[in-house]
Amino acid sequence: MFSKKATTIQEQIAQLQKRGLEITNVPLAEKYLANISYYRLGEYWYVMQEDKEKHSFKPNSRFIDVVALYNFDAELRLLLFDVIEKIEISLRTKLIYQLSHEIDPWWFANASIFIDTLQFTRTLAKIEEEITRARSKDVTIKNHYKKHKDDLRFPPSWKSLEQVSFGNLSKLYGNLIHTVKAKDGIAQEFGAVNHTYLPSWLQSIAQIRNFCAHHSRLWNRNLPSTVKLLPNPPNHWITDDANVPKQHEFSKLYVHMCLMKYLLDTIHPNNQFTIRLNDLFVKYPNVDPYALGMKPNWEREPLWKIN
Repeated sequence: MFSKKATTIQEQIAQLQKRGLEITNVPLAEKYLANISYYRLGEYWYVMQEDKEKHSFKPNSRFIDVVALYNFDAELRLLLFDVIEKIEISLRTKLIYQLSHEIDPWWFANASIFIDTLQFTRTLAKIEEEITRARSKDVTIKNHYKKHKDDLRFPPSWKSLEQVSFGNLSKLYGNLIHTVKAKDGIAQEFGAVNHTYLPSWLQSIAQIRNFCAHHSRLWNRNLPSTVKLLPNPPNHWITDDANVPKQHEFSKLYVHMCLMKYLLDTIHPNNQFTIRLNDLFVKYPNVDPYALGMKPNWEREPLWKIN
């Protein structure tokens, strides 16, 4: 049975010092531990431990470096959240516009245009939950139901899908039957050629968005999602074959950031993603870029190069 008792902040600091973590400014460490939990910070000092069972630290392990890693990760999440927001809004717009014209404004509730009916049913149930929550809060949804009391359908896609999460949008897109013209059309607008590649990109980005939204660690994290890379991307990509992430590297963040940059370039060609990401590494020089899967001279590749 679990028998450990809760420890005070002072006891936590004493324990870390005993295990070999250098803490020169104890009041500052107390301040951090009072606002960031011991176990949340522990995700950043874990790699500094030479004995994971005894939790003893490697020589020259410092608390200030732990804090720097934590702050770097927090700022990285904010950066990626901003990038993903632009991709999410663009995807939402393209889905609403193209499918409402090709099918009808209620295409998202039409089972006949989706491949997996079970997944469709689950996604639609989640969409219904999201719209129901919005019915009491969102003015557009509230007014729609007030004005159209006898219409038992969902509000049209340009109202309904504004309430839907990125994850459910990506599932809607990926589950569309291949004969729906918009499926390839949207992929082409994003530079993904056809529907074969884009669904995996969107699912990966949606998952990372959830990590950002829930303040979860991205630095040195193994991401479970897999993506399909274009063999010959039509837009700027990575020209050095040695720097193209391989299958075994897809668990690292770098390949997913490359896909974000690729998509973002189609939405905002003169974006600041490269500058902001490079500034983070300059601001936090103790952060190991390779823990994110970064490649040597990544910023010189056509994908990342500033025009």
